[in-house]
Amino acid sequence: MQNNTQRLLKQFGKGLWLTDAGLETAMIFLEGIDLPQFAAFTLLDSAEGQEALLRYNTSFLNEAKTLDAGFLLDTVTWRASAGWGQVLGLTPAEIDQVNRTAVAQAKRLQTDRSGNGQQILINGVIGPHGDAYAPDQMLSAEDAENYHRRQVGVLAASGVDLITAMTLSSHDEAIGIARAAQAVNQPVALSFTVETDGLLISGMTLQEAIYRTDEATNGTPIWYGINCAHPDHFRHVLSGDWVHRIGSVRANASRLSHAELDEALQLDDGNIDELAQDYKKLLHLLPGLRVVGGCCGTDLRHLAAIGQSCLHLH
Repeated sequence: MQNNTQRLLKQFGKGLWLTDAGLETAMIFLEGIDLPQFAAFTLLDSAEGQEALLRYNTSFLNEAKTLDAGFLLDTVTWRASAGWGQVLGLTPAEIDQVNRTAVAQAKRLQTDRSGNGQQILINGVIGPHGDAYAPDQMLSAEDAENYHRRQVGVLAASGVDLITAMTLSSHDEAIGIARAAQAVNQPVALSFTVETDGLLISGMTLQEAIYRTDEATNGTPIWYGINCAHPDHFRHVLSGDWVHRIGSVRANASRLSHAELDEALQLDDGNIDELAQDYKKLLHLLPGLRVVGGCCGTDLRHLAAIGQSCLHLH
């Protein structure tokens, strides 16, 4: 796995890569498409959903091309694990097929654009076993490995370049996911979410979560990330040697807490220019930053501003 990880790091090179923004909030609030249980893979069920997804991804790829940046293309599989599949009435075999279809859809787009010289890598996205913002159960590392093993295996077998676990609120779940990826020799990144005080929902610091995960997995993750929080919520904790392990940031546009966002009936798209400047400041704090994108409330406008603000520094 270490060889695969080192090979992938060479592909990323030294430049800053872009990824997309808040897919789910963009679909719900901007496209008017319902996503049951916030599951973006349901877009694959209809021609309308597939067209909306294609428009969405194409717009980001075009922006990255304009900015001469590589692009990390996500699969729509954040909710495509066995537990969430069961909630949505799908069998384990059906949810396996969802993951395969999502990877195939991303690869088709990658192939379609291969002639224009743009660097595109496929990111197999997985999410937490439950609600990241109000977890009813914290899995042990062993239980997390057992839970995520199947989805990780399907994504790896489908040929993704990287698996990224997003919106994690527990270091034990991160450890289990890393071990599941290690078992199939698949590079993996782990992205935590924090509350407005910069701490995980358990009260653990981001530093401790990263230390513990690295220690338990022999430093397996290619990098760690932060997502689904505004820079104001975590910027103050970014100091010390450990921050070189943070390789991706996908921040919210909104400064609201997770609880407030859950109850919001309107999209809070924040201040685009301010957010772009926040990312520029983060570049100076995070020497290992490789990928920037957005999360809840962000869209193409935010990503374009972030890219224009940050890419000239690399």
